Amino acid sequence: MSLLTDILKHNQNFVKSREYEAYRTTKFPEKKMVVVSCMDTRLTELLPKAMNLANGDAKIVKTAGAVITHPFGSVMRSILVAIYELNAREVLIIGHHDCGMTGLKSENIIDKAKARGIKDEALVNVDVDIPLWLSGFSSVEESVQNSVDVVRNHPLLPEGIPVHGLVVDPSTGELEVLIDGYLSM
Repeated sequence: MSLLTDILKHNQNFVKSREYEAYRTTKFPEKKMVVVSCMDTRLTELLPKAMNLANGDAKIVKTAGAVITHPFGSVMRSILVAIYELNAREVLIIGHHDCGMTGLKSENIIDKAKARGIKDEALVNVDVDIPLWLSGFSSVEESVQNSVDVVRNHPLLPEGIPVHGLVVDPSTGELEVLIDGYLSM
């Protein structure tokens, strides 16, 4: 049986038994926040529990390393949509210790892509420096600071929106505040 078949079989039972009813909410975040966090699997359930977030409490955007790479990329667009259309009033950028993006070398990804049949021509893009784009960071704290700066300095971010920067321990869920967005308002 394939992974997709397993998922669809479970989904049929989920719907038939009406388990979805426990998760009903609106599209508007109850706690009026948008969270950008890492896609690390250890954070899938841990981070919301550590933050006391239930289904419907926050808009959560997942990306590798909780990194906002471009001020006009899809992550920043999601933040702005959450603010302007979905009534989010605060932004939290949450990186984590032991992140796979720490020290990530683009050469490793490029070598693996080539080994899987990607041609050199695909690694040349006039708009993006692929090796830079695929690189990680040396410090999660610096990375969170950089992402906070991208959001905080965005020309479309309205005044009065606090942008917080935090780091979570993926083993315990302990949150460390690096940037208290209320202090810079």
